[in-house]
Amino acid sequence: METFDAVETFDVLIVGAGLAGIDAAYRLREKNPDLNYVILENRARIGGTWDLFTYPGIRSDSDIFTLSFPWNPWKGNRLIAEGHEIRQYLEDTAHDFGIAPHIRFGSEVVAADFDTGTGLWTVDVRVDGEPATYRARFFYSCTGYYRYDAGYLPDFPGIDDFTGTVVHPQFWPADLDYTGKKVVVIGSGATAITLIPSMAATAGHVTMLQRSPTYLFPYPWTDPITAGLQKVLPRQLSHDITRYRNMLLTLVLYLFCRGFPKAARRLLRWIAVRQLPDGYPVDTHFKPAYQPWDQRLCIIPDADFYKAVADGSAEVVTDTVDTFTPTGIALASGRELDADIIVTATGLELLAFGGIDLSVDGEPVEPGDKYAYRGYMLNEVPNFAWSVGYTNASWTLRVDLTSKAVADLIQHMRAHGYTRAYPTLDGATPPAHGLLELDSGYVRRAGSRLPKAADTAPWLVRHNAILDAVDARRYDVTEAMVFS
Repeated sequence: METFDAVETFDVLIVGAGLAGIDAAYRLREKNPDLNYVILENRARIGGTWDLFTYPGIRSDSDIFTLSFPWNPWKGNRLIAEGHEIRQYLEDTAHDFGIAPHIRFGSEVVAADFDTGTGLWTVDVRVDGEPATYRARFFYSCTGYYRYDAGYLPDFPGIDDFTGTVVHPQFWPADLDYTGKKVVVIGSGATAITLIPSMAATAGHVTMLQRSPTYLFPYPWTDPITAGLQKVLPRQLSHDITRYRNMLLTLVLYLFCRGFPKAARRLLRWIAVRQLPDGYPVDTHFKPAYQPWDQRLCIIPDADFYKAVADGSAEVVTDTVDTFTPTGIALASGRELDADIIVTATGLELLAFGGIDLSVDGEPVEPGDKYAYRGYMLNEVPNFAWSVGYTNASWTLRVDLTSKAVADLIQHMRAHGYTRAYPTLDGATPPAHGLLELDSGYVRRAGSRLPKAADTAPWLVRHNAILDAVDARRYDVTEAMVFS
Protein backbone atom coordinates (compact mmCIF):
# COMPACT_ATOMS: atom_id res chain seq x y z
CA MET A 1 0.00 0.00 0.00
CA GLU A 2 1.35 3.43 -0.96
CA THR A 3 2.16 5.81 1.86
CA PHE A 4 1.03 9.44 1.73
CA ASP A 5 4.57 10.67 1.10
CA ALA A 6 5.13 8.18 -1.72
CA VAL A 7 2.30 9.62 -3.83
CA GLU A 8 3.35 12.39 -6.21
CA THR A 9 1.76 15.70 -5.22
CA PHE A 10 1.31 18.68 -7.55
CA ASP A 11 0.01 22.20 -7.18
CA VAL A 12 -2.33 21.61 -10.12
CA LEU A 13 -3.38 18.45 -11.92
CA ILE A 14 -4.77 19.14 -15.41
CA VAL A 15 -6.73 16.45 -17.23
CA GLY A 16 -6.48 16.55 -21.03
CA ALA A 17 -3.81 17.65 -23.51
CA GLY A 18 -6.06 19.25 -26.10
CA LEU A 19 -6.74 22.92 -26.75
CA ALA A 20 -8.01 23.58 -23.23
CA GLY A 21 -5.25 21.66 -21.45
CA ILE A 22 -2.40 23.30 -23.37
CA ASP A 23 -3.91 26.74 -22.82
CA ALA A 24 -4.42 26.01 -19.11
CA ALA A 25 -0.77 25.05 -18.64
CA TYR A 26 0.44 28.25 -20.30
CA ARG A 27 -1.92 30.60 -18.44
CA LEU A 28 -1.32 29.01 -15.02
CA ARG A 29 2.45 29.36 -15.31
CA GLU A 30 2.11 32.87 -16.76
CA LYS A 31 0.65 34.08 -13.44
CA ASN A 32 2.40 31.51 -11.21
CA PRO A 33 5.86 30.88 -12.70
CA ASP A 34 6.96 28.37 -10.04
CA LEU A 35 3.74 26.34 -10.19
CA ASN A 36 4.27 22.58 -10.11
CA TYR A 37 1.77 20.95 -12.45
CA VAL A 38 1.15 17.81 -14.48
CA ILE A 39 -1.14 17.09 -17.44
CA LEU A 40 -2.67 13.61 -17.59
CA GLU A 41 -3.78 12.54 -21.08
CA ASN A 42 -5.58 9.29 -21.80
CA ARG A 43 -4.51 9.22 -25.44
CA ALA A 44 -1.04 8.58 -26.85
CA ARG A 45 -0.65 12.00 -28.48
CA ILE A 46 -1.39 15.68 -27.94
CA GLY A 47 -4.51 17.01 -29.62
CA GLY A 48 -7.73 15.90 -27.94
CA THR A 49 -10.54 16.31 -30.48
CA TRP A 50 -8.01 16.98 -33.23
CA ASP A 51 -6.26 13.69 -32.56
CA LEU A 52 -9.47 11.69 -32.15
CA PHE A 53 -11.32 12.72 -35.30
CA THR A 54 -9.67 11.74 -38.58
CA TYR A 55 -12.61 11.49 -40.98
CA PRO A 56 -12.26 13.01 -44.48
CA GLY A 57 -12.32 16.79 -44.50
CA ILE A 58 -12.08 17.21 -40.71
CA ARG A 59 -11.53 20.91 -40.07
CA SER A 60 -12.37 23.69 -37.66
CA ASP A 61 -16.01 24.77 -37.68
CA SER A 62 -15.01 28.29 -36.69
CA ASP A 63 -12.18 30.50 -37.91
CA ILE A 64 -8.70 29.44 -36.86
CA PHE A 65 -7.59 32.90 -35.71
CA THR A 66 -10.08 32.73 -32.84
CA LEU A 67 -9.63 28.98 -32.34
CA SER A 68 -5.84 29.26 -31.98
CA PHE A 69 -4.18 30.67 -28.86
CA PRO A 70 -3.89 34.47 -28.53
CA TRP A 71 -0.40 33.98 -27.10
CA ASN A 72 0.87 31.85 -30.01
CA PRO A 73 -0.25 33.38 -33.33
CA TRP A 74 -1.44 31.12 -36.12
CA LYS A 75 1.12 31.13 -38.94
CA GLY A 76 -1.14 30.32 -41.90
CA ASN A 77 -3.33 32.73 -43.84
CA ARG A 78 -6.43 30.57 -44.36
CA LEU A 79 -9.39 31.37 -42.13
CA ILE A 80 -10.40 27.71 -41.73
CA ALA A 81 -7.80 25.10 -40.74
CA GLU A 82 -7.77 21.38 -41.43
CA GLY A 83 -7.73 18.92 -38.55
CA HIS A 84 -4.15 17.71 -39.03
CA GLU A 85 -2.94 21.33 -39.12
CA ILE A 86 -4.61 22.08 -35.79
CA ARG A 87 -3.18 18.96 -34.15
CA GLN A 88 0.31 19.84 -35.37
CA TYR A 89 -0.11 23.39 -34.08
CA LEU A 90 -0.96 22.02 -30.64
CA GLU A 91 2.00 19.65 -30.74
CA ASP A 92 4.38 22.46 -31.75
CA THR A 93 2.94 24.81 -29.14
CA ALA A 94 3.41 22.30 -26.33
CA HIS A 95 7.07 21.80 -27.29
CA ASP A 96 7.88 25.46 -28.02
CA PHE A 97 6.49 26.70 -24.70
CA GLY A 98 7.92 23.98 -22.46
CA ILE A 99 4.58 22.30 -21.79
CA ALA A 100 5.31 18.91 -23.39
CA PRO A 101 7.58 17.59 -20.59
CA HIS A 102 4.68 17.97 -18.13
CA ILE A 103 2.35 15.68 -20.12
CA ARG A 104 1.94 12.03 -19.16
CA PHE A 105 0.21 9.96 -21.83
CA GLY A 106 -1.80 6.78 -21.46
CA SER A 107 -3.18 8.08 -18.17
CA GLU A 108 -6.92 7.65 -17.71
CA VAL A 109 -8.30 9.59 -14.75
CA VAL A 110 -11.04 7.51 -13.14
CA ALA A 111 -11.97 9.29 -9.91
CA ALA A 112 -10.96 12.23 -7.73
CA ASP A 113 -11.82 12.93 -4.10
CA PHE A 114 -11.13 16.17 -2.21
CA ASP A 115 -10.17 15.90 1.45
CA THR A 116 -11.13 19.08 3.29
CA GLY A 117 -8.80 18.14 6.12
CA THR A 118 -5.64 18.10 4.02
CA GLY A 119 -6.82 20.44 1.25
CA LEU A 120 -5.77 17.87 -1.35
CA TRP A 121 -7.38 15.97 -4.18
CA THR A 122 -6.58 12.26 -4.35
CA VAL A 123 -6.79 11.25 -7.99
CA ASP A 124 -7.17 7.64 -9.08
CA VAL A 125 -5.63 6.90 -12.47
CA ARG A 126 -5.10 3.94 -14.77
CA VAL A 127 -1.72 4.20 -16.48
CA ASP A 128 -1.63 1.80 -19.39
CA GLY A 129 -4.24 -0.21 -17.52
CA GLU A 130 -2.39 -0.27 -14.18
CA PRO A 131 -3.72 1.66 -11.14
CA ALA A 132 -1.86 4.73 -9.94
CA THR A 133 -2.53 7.61 -7.56
CA TYR A 134 -1.71 11.32 -7.65
CA ARG A 135 -2.45 14.15 -5.26
CA ALA A 136 -3.01 17.79 -6.15
CA ARG A 137 -3.97 21.03 -4.46
CA PHE A 138 -6.11 22.05 -7.43
CA PHE A 139 -7.90 19.81 -9.95
CA TYR A 140 -8.55 21.24 -13.43
CA SER A 141 -10.65 19.23 -15.90
CA CYS A 142 -9.91 20.11 -19.53
CA THR A 143 -11.66 17.06 -20.96
CA GLY A 144 -14.23 18.79 -23.16
CA TYR A 145 -17.90 17.94 -22.99
CA TYR A 146 -18.41 14.65 -24.86
CA ARG A 147 -17.49 10.97 -24.60
CA TYR A 148 -14.34 9.96 -26.49
CA ASP A 149 -15.03 6.24 -26.28
CA ALA A 150 -18.50 6.26 -27.87
CA GLY A 151 -20.62 8.41 -30.16
CA TYR A 152 -24.39 8.59 -30.26
CA LEU A 153 -26.02 5.87 -32.36
CA PRO A 154 -29.81 5.57 -32.53
CA ASP A 155 -31.33 2.11 -32.45
CA PHE A 156 -31.73 1.66 -36.20
CA PRO A 157 -33.97 -1.31 -37.11
CA GLY A 158 -32.21 -3.96 -39.18
CA ILE A 159 -28.74 -2.43 -38.94
CA ASP A 160 -27.21 -5.89 -38.54
CA ASP A 161 -28.82 -6.98 -41.83
CA PHE A 162 -26.79 -4.49 -43.86
CA THR A 163 -24.04 -6.32 -45.75
CA GLY A 164 -21.93 -3.24 -46.48
CA THR A 165 -19.77 -1.18 -44.13
CA VAL A 166 -21.16 0.95 -41.29
CA VAL A 167 -18.84 3.67 -39.98
CA HIS A 168 -19.19 6.21 -37.18
CA PRO A 169 -17.11 9.36 -37.86
CA GLN A 170 -15.67 9.28 -34.35
CA PHE A 171 -13.91 6.00 -35.21
CA TRP A 172 -12.99 6.39 -38.88
CA PRO A 173 -11.03 3.39 -40.26
CA ALA A 174 -7.71 4.47 -41.72
CA ASP A 175 -8.01 1.89 -44.52
CA LEU A 176 -11.60 2.68 -45.61
CA ASP A 177 -11.69 2.94 -49.41
CA TYR A 178 -14.80 4.70 -50.69
CA THR A 179 -13.53 5.33 -54.22
CA GLY A 180 -16.40 4.81 -56.65
CA LYS A 181 -18.68 3.57 -53.84
CA LYS A 182 -22.26 4.54 -53.04
CA VAL A 183 -22.19 6.30 -49.67
CA VAL A 184 -25.09 7.33 -47.46
CA VAL A 185 -24.33 9.74 -44.62
CA ILE A 186 -27.03 9.84 -41.93
CA GLY A 187 -27.15 13.24 -40.24
CA SER A 188 -27.18 16.94 -41.03
CA GLY A 189 -24.84 18.46 -38.46
CA ALA A 190 -21.33 19.84 -38.82
CA THR A 191 -19.76 16.39 -39.27
CA ALA A 192 -22.08 15.38 -42.12
CA ILE A 193 -21.75 18.80 -43.75
CA THR A 194 -17.96 18.41 -43.66
CA LEU A 195 -17.83 14.78 -44.78
CA ILE A 196 -20.06 14.99 -47.83
CA PRO A 197 -18.13 17.42 -50.08
CA SER A 198 -14.86 15.76 -49.04
CA MET A 199 -16.06 12.26 -49.99
CA ALA A 200 -17.99 13.37 -53.07
CA ALA A 201 -14.78 14.11 -54.96
CA THR A 202 -13.87 10.40 -55.23
CA ALA A 203 -16.95 8.41 -54.17
CA GLY A 204 -19.34 7.16 -56.82
CA HIS A 205 -22.19 9.09 -55.23
CA VAL A 206 -22.87 10.50 -51.76
CA THR A 207 -26.32 10.95 -50.24
CA MET A 208 -27.01 12.90 -47.09
CA LEU A 209 -30.05 11.44 -45.34
CA GLN A 210 -31.41 14.00 -42.92
CA ARG A 211 -34.42 13.90 -40.68
CA SER A 212 -34.59 17.71 -40.67
CA PRO A 213 -32.58 20.49 -42.35
CA THR A 214 -29.78 22.56 -40.85
CA TYR A 215 -28.86 26.21 -41.46
CA LEU A 216 -25.68 26.56 -43.52
CA PHE A 217 -23.49 29.64 -43.85
CA PRO A 218 -20.72 29.93 -46.48
CA TYR A 219 -17.40 31.20 -45.16
CA PRO A 220 -14.26 31.93 -47.22
CA TRP A 221 -11.10 29.85 -46.90
CA THR A 222 -9.09 33.07 -47.28
CA ASP A 223 -9.69 36.81 -47.37
CA PRO A 224 -7.48 39.61 -48.76
CA ILE A 225 -7.59 41.71 -45.56
CA THR A 226 -6.03 38.95 -43.45
CA ALA A 227 -3.36 38.30 -46.07
CA GLY A 228 -2.63 42.02 -46.34
CA LEU A 229 -2.29 42.49 -42.58
CA GLN A 230 0.13 39.57 -42.38
CA LYS A 231 2.34 41.15 -45.04
CA VAL A 232 2.67 44.60 -43.47
CA LEU A 233 2.36 44.03 -39.71
CA PRO A 234 4.28 42.00 -37.13
CA ARG A 235 2.81 38.52 -36.72
CA GLN A 236 1.40 39.06 -33.22
CA LEU A 237 -0.26 42.36 -34.14
CA SER A 238 -1.80 41.05 -37.37
CA HIS A 239 -3.04 37.99 -35.49
CA ASP A 240 -4.62 40.14 -32.77
CA ILE A 241 -6.41 42.38 -35.26
CA THR A 242 -7.74 39.43 -37.26
CA ARG A 243 -8.76 37.61 -34.09
CA TYR A 244 -10.79 40.51 -32.69
CA ARG A 245 -12.30 41.32 -36.06
CA ASN A 246 -13.46 37.73 -36.53
CA MET A 247 -14.70 37.53 -32.94
CA LEU A 248 -16.80 40.65 -33.50
CA LEU A 249 -18.16 39.53 -36.87
CA THR A 250 -19.18 36.14 -35.44
CA LEU A 251 -20.94 37.79 -32.52
CA VAL A 252 -22.72 40.29 -34.79
CA LEU A 253 -23.98 37.43 -36.98
CA TYR A 254 -25.18 35.55 -33.89
CA LEU A 255 -26.95 38.60 -32.43
CA PHE A 256 -28.55 39.35 -35.79
CA CYS A 257 -29.88 35.81 -36.04
CA ARG A 258 -31.23 35.86 -32.48
CA GLY A 259 -32.59 39.40 -32.62
CA PHE A 260 -34.10 39.27 -36.10
CA PRO A 261 -34.87 35.59 -36.76
CA LYS A 262 -37.26 36.20 -39.67
CA ALA A 263 -34.72 38.37 -41.49
CA ALA A 264 -31.98 35.83 -40.74
CA ARG A 265 -34.09 33.00 -42.15
CA ARG A 266 -34.71 35.00 -45.33
CA LEU A 267 -30.98 35.74 -45.67
CA LEU A 268 -29.91 32.12 -45.20
CA ARG A 269 -32.60 30.92 -47.62
CA TRP A 270 -31.51 33.54 -50.19
CA ILE A 271 -27.92 32.29 -49.90
CA ALA A 272 -29.08 28.71 -50.51
CA VAL A 273 -31.17 29.70 -53.53
CA ARG A 274 -28.21 31.60 -55.02
CA GLN A 275 -25.90 28.61 -54.61
CA LEU A 276 -28.21 25.85 -55.88
CA PRO A 277 -29.60 25.17 -59.37
CA ASP A 278 -32.82 26.83 -60.55
CA GLY A 279 -35.85 24.94 -59.34
CA TYR A 280 -34.02 23.10 -56.55
CA PRO A 281 -36.44 22.32 -53.67
CA VAL A 282 -34.72 24.60 -51.16
CA ASP A 283 -37.68 24.69 -48.78
CA THR A 284 -37.71 20.90 -48.57
CA HIS A 285 -34.03 20.39 -47.80
CA PHE A 286 -32.71 23.72 -46.45
CA LYS A 287 -35.55 25.28 -44.45
CA PRO A 288 -35.26 24.16 -40.81
CA ALA A 289 -38.29 24.27 -38.53
CA TYR A 290 -36.29 25.99 -35.78
CA GLN A 291 -34.94 29.55 -35.66
CA PRO A 292 -31.33 30.35 -36.62
CA TRP A 293 -28.95 29.55 -33.74
CA ASP A 294 -31.46 27.48 -31.80
CA GLN A 295 -28.93 24.94 -33.04
CA ARG A 296 -25.37 25.72 -34.09
CA LEU A 297 -24.99 27.31 -37.52
CA CYS A 298 -22.91 25.09 -39.82
CA ILE A 299 -20.02 26.76 -41.62
CA ILE A 300 -19.30 25.60 -45.18
CA PRO A 301 -15.94 26.86 -46.56
CA ASP A 302 -16.38 28.49 -49.97
CA ALA A 303 -19.90 26.97 -50.06
CA ASP A 304 -18.36 23.54 -50.77
CA PHE A 305 -21.45 21.63 -49.63
CA TYR A 306 -23.77 23.58 -51.91
CA LYS A 307 -21.34 23.11 -54.80
CA ALA A 308 -21.31 19.32 -54.35
CA VAL A 309 -25.11 19.27 -54.38
CA ALA A 310 -25.25 21.62 -57.37
CA ASP A 311 -22.89 19.50 -59.52
CA GLY A 312 -24.75 16.28 -58.69
CA SER A 313 -21.94 14.48 -56.86
CA ALA A 314 -23.97 14.72 -53.66
CA GLU A 315 -27.69 14.47 -52.98
CA VAL A 316 -29.81 15.54 -50.04
CA VAL A 317 -32.75 13.38 -48.98
CA THR A 318 -35.06 14.58 -46.20
CA ASP A 319 -36.80 11.54 -44.77
CA THR A 320 -36.60 9.07 -41.89
CA VAL A 321 -35.19 5.56 -41.63
CA ASP A 322 -37.75 2.77 -41.69
CA THR A 323 -35.19 -0.03 -41.62
CA PHE A 324 -31.77 -1.00 -42.84
CA THR A 325 -31.80 -3.62 -45.60
CA PRO A 326 -28.99 -5.89 -46.88
CA THR A 327 -28.24 -3.34 -49.62
CA GLY A 328 -29.04 0.00 -48.03
CA ILE A 329 -31.78 1.87 -46.19
CA ALA A 330 -35.55 1.70 -46.66
CA LEU A 331 -37.15 5.06 -45.90
CA ALA A 332 -40.50 5.87 -44.33
CA SER A 333 -41.62 7.33 -47.69
CA GLY A 334 -41.12 3.96 -49.36
CA ARG A 335 -37.94 4.93 -51.19
CA GLU A 336 -34.81 2.80 -50.76
CA LEU A 337 -31.29 4.19 -50.78
CA ASP A 338 -28.67 1.78 -52.12
CA ALA A 339 -25.36 1.94 -50.28
CA ASP A 340 -21.99 0.27 -50.09
CA ILE A 341 -21.03 2.38 -47.06
CA ILE A 342 -23.29 3.98 -44.46
CA VAL A 343 -21.84 6.70 -42.24
CA THR A 344 -23.73 7.34 -39.01
CA ALA A 345 -22.96 11.02 -38.39
CA THR A 346 -25.62 10.98 -35.69
CA GLY A 347 -23.91 13.04 -33.03
CA LEU A 348 -22.04 13.04 -29.75
CA GLU A 349 -22.77 11.83 -26.26
CA LEU A 350 -22.33 14.70 -23.82
CA LEU A 351 -20.35 13.97 -20.68
CA ALA A 352 -19.29 16.25 -17.85
CA PHE A 353 -15.67 16.15 -16.63
CA GLY A 354 -14.75 13.28 -18.95
CA GLY A 355 -16.83 10.87 -16.86
CA ILE A 356 -14.52 11.24 -13.85
CA ASP A 357 -16.24 10.36 -10.56
CA LEU A 358 -15.85 13.44 -8.36
CA SER A 359 -16.40 13.46 -4.61
CA VAL A 360 -15.73 15.68 -1.61
CA ASP A 361 -14.86 13.88 1.62
CA GLY A 362 -16.24 10.72 0.04
CA GLU A 363 -19.60 12.29 -0.89
CA PRO A 364 -20.27 12.02 -4.65
CA VAL A 365 -20.59 15.23 -6.67
CA GLU A 366 -23.47 15.01 -9.15
CA PRO A 367 -22.78 17.55 -11.95
CA GLY A 368 -26.47 18.04 -12.72
CA ASP A 369 -27.14 19.08 -9.11
CA LYS A 370 -24.59 21.88 -9.22
CA TYR A 371 -24.59 25.43 -10.57
CA ALA A 372 -21.75 26.64 -12.75
CA TYR A 373 -19.91 29.58 -11.23
CA ARG A 374 -18.85 31.84 -14.14
CA GLY A 375 -19.13 28.73 -16.28
CA TYR A 376 -16.07 26.96 -14.82
CA MET A 377 -16.43 26.12 -11.10
CA LEU A 378 -19.15 24.30 -9.15
CA ASN A 379 -20.89 25.57 -6.04
CA GLU A 380 -19.53 24.08 -2.83
CA VAL A 381 -16.82 22.06 -4.62
CA PRO A 382 -13.36 23.23 -3.47
CA ASN A 383 -10.30 23.72 -5.66
CA PHE A 384 -11.93 22.44 -8.84
CA ALA A 385 -12.41 23.97 -12.29
CA TRP A 386 -13.83 22.77 -15.58
CA SER A 387 -13.03 24.26 -18.97
CA VAL A 388 -15.83 24.44 -21.54
CA GLY A 389 -16.03 26.68 -24.59
CA TYR A 390 -18.72 28.71 -26.35
CA THR A 391 -21.52 27.21 -28.41
CA ASN A 392 -21.74 30.22 -30.73
CA ALA A 393 -18.07 31.06 -31.24
CA SER A 394 -14.63 29.47 -31.16
CA TRP A 395 -14.03 27.07 -28.30
CA THR A 396 -10.77 28.76 -27.32
CA LEU A 397 -12.29 32.18 -26.67
CA ARG A 398 -13.95 31.04 -23.44
CA VAL A 399 -11.33 28.39 -22.65
CA ASP A 400 -8.68 31.11 -22.52
CA LEU A 401 -10.80 33.38 -20.31
CA THR A 402 -11.39 30.44 -17.99
CA SER A 403 -7.70 29.58 -17.70
CA LYS A 404 -6.80 33.18 -16.92
CA ALA A 405 -9.48 33.30 -14.22
CA VAL A 406 -8.24 30.04 -12.67
CA ALA A 407 -4.68 31.38 -12.76
CA ASP A 408 -5.83 34.53 -10.93
CA LEU A 409 -7.65 32.46 -8.32
CA ILE A 410 -4.62 30.27 -7.64
CA GLN A 411 -2.38 33.33 -7.47
CA HIS A 412 -4.75 34.88 -4.90
CA MET A 413 -4.85 31.69 -2.84
CA ARG A 414 -1.07 31.38 -2.78
CA ALA A 415 -0.57 35.04 -1.90
CA HIS A 416 -2.88 34.75 1.11
CA GLY A 417 -1.94 31.26 2.22
CA TYR A 418 -5.33 29.75 1.44
CA THR A 419 -5.57 26.00 0.88
CA ARG A 420 -9.26 25.92 -0.04
CA ALA A 421 -11.51 28.01 -2.25
CA TYR A 422 -15.00 27.33 -3.50
CA PRO A 423 -17.93 29.35 -4.81
CA THR A 424 -21.05 29.27 -2.69
CA LEU A 425 -24.75 29.86 -3.27
CA ASP A 426 -25.03 30.47 0.48
CA GLY A 427 -28.17 28.37 0.63
CA ALA A 428 -29.92 29.98 -2.34
CA THR A 429 -31.50 27.98 -5.18
CA PRO A 430 -31.85 30.38 -8.12
CA PRO A 431 -34.04 29.46 -11.13
CA ALA A 432 -31.97 27.17 -13.33
CA HIS A 433 -31.60 26.66 -17.06
CA GLY A 434 -29.27 24.78 -19.37
CA LEU A 435 -25.56 25.49 -19.47
CA LEU A 436 -25.44 25.27 -23.28
CA GLU A 437 -27.88 27.59 -25.04
CA LEU A 438 -28.73 25.18 -27.83
CA ASP A 439 -31.69 22.97 -28.71
CA SER A 440 -29.53 20.42 -30.55
CA GLY A 441 -30.22 16.72 -30.11
CA TYR A 442 -26.97 16.05 -28.25
CA VAL A 443 -27.83 18.82 -25.75
CA ARG A 444 -31.38 17.54 -25.21
CA ARG A 445 -30.09 13.98 -24.74
CA ALA A 446 -27.72 15.18 -22.00
CA GLY A 447 -30.71 16.05 -19.83
CA SER A 448 -29.55 16.87 -16.32
CA ARG A 449 -26.05 15.44 -16.66
CA LEU A 450 -24.42 18.86 -17.04
CA PRO A 451 -24.19 21.63 -14.42
CA LYS A 452 -26.89 24.31 -14.39
CA ALA A 453 -26.76 28.03 -15.07
CA ALA A 454 -28.82 30.83 -13.49
CA ASP A 455 -29.94 34.28 -14.63
CA THR A 456 -27.75 36.41 -12.38
CA ALA A 457 -24.00 36.78 -11.94
CA PRO A 458 -21.80 35.02 -11.02
CA TRP A 459 -23.99 32.01 -11.93
CA LEU A 460 -24.96 33.46 -15.29
CA VAL A 461 -23.30 31.63 -18.18
CA ARG A 462 -23.36 33.90 -21.21
CA HIS A 463 -22.42 32.95 -24.72
CA ASN A 464 -21.06 36.39 -25.56
CA ALA A 465 -17.31 36.53 -26.04
CA ILE A 466 -17.13 40.34 -26.14
CA LEU A 467 -19.05 40.96 -22.90
CA ASP A 468 -17.17 38.15 -21.16
CA ALA A 469 -13.83 39.65 -22.25
CA VAL A 470 -14.89 43.05 -20.88
CA ASP A 471 -16.06 41.52 -17.59
CA ALA A 472 -12.79 39.59 -17.27
CA ARG A 473 -10.91 42.89 -16.96
CA ARG A 474 -12.89 43.85 -13.84
CA TYR A 475 -13.30 40.36 -12.45
CA ASP A 476 -13.38 40.13 -8.63
CA VAL A 477 -11.72 36.86 -7.68
CA THR A 478 -13.41 36.93 -4.26
CA GLU A 479 -17.03 37.33 -5.41
CA ALA A 480 -19.27 34.62 -3.88
CA MET A 481 -16.11 32.70 -2.91
CA VAL A 482 -15.22 31.10 0.41
CA PHE A 483 -11.51 30.94 1.29
CA SER A 484 -9.92 29.07 4.17
